[in-house]
Amino acid sequence: MSRRAEGAGEAEGEIIQNSPHSSLLTPLWLIGGTQESAQLAETIALADLPCIISVTTESARALYPDAACLQVWVGRFTLLEIEAFVQQQGIIGVLDASHPYAVEISQTAIAVCRNFNIPYLRYERPVLTQGAAKGKFDSFESLLSGDYLQGRRVLLTVGYRPLHLFQSWQDRATLFARILPSTIALESALKAGFTNDRLICLRPPISAALEAALWRQWHISVVVTKASGAPGGEDVKRTVAAELGIDLIAIDRPTVEYLQQTSDLSVALDFCRMLFG
Repeated sequence: MSRRAEGAGEAEGEIIQNSPHSSLLTPLWLIGGTQESAQLAETIALADLPCIISVTTESARALYPDAACLQVWVGRFTLLEIEAFVQQQGIIGVLDASHPYAVEISQTAIAVCRNFNIPYLRYERPVLTQGAAKGKFDSFESLLSGDYLQGRRVLLTVGYRPLHLFQSWQDRATLFARILPSTIALESALKAGFTNDRLICLRPPISAALEAALWRQWHISVVVTKASGAPGGEDVKRTVAAELGIDLIAIDRPTVEYLQQTSDLSVALDFCRMLFG
């Protein structure tokens, strides 16, 4: 599948059932919204395993196949809503394939699984090990505590949520941002001090040619990204940065103590099959 969706994974809305009989089966819960969750859903559908997939946006719904055994839940969860959801739906296991930086949904799901003794597996997309970034920081705060960006032309490809952290840097560096074409992303960027001429709204995937053209157009000297792996376009950014001689800074993934974890799609599928004996 070539489409990518980032940042989805929490839920609270209504379930859309692809089959009038799917609700009769006790399902597993796939926390989705990512490219790899779509791959998992396709395999789960081929195995005809009942599954509820949670995403945060309507646009993410299109990632998943139209299969009788699959249901889609759109929205966001609180802790109490997850507890009620798990009990009401009779969830027998959780496969967490949310975005690496969607920490809140993962931590909440882990807590609920512990409380109700429900099997949990985290699918974590592989970390890139080749073509290392110019600099690595364990958090945005660590990056901004120094003067690495001082006076530079900086492109932020980190999503809209961290942009407010850079607001005080608007007069210390020339900041640009690439965000998703959504109202909340644009409003957040403008509120953080980004002007229209320093914003571009694009939905991934972004080709290497387009990345290079954008960086050249804005005369970028440093790019800040998340260590989100190939599905997040990190591999393309590393390649373009090396070709253009532009510094690439990667913000490490948050540390979460997962109950079980794998980067192998086949292991994740075996976990799903195990739930149904």
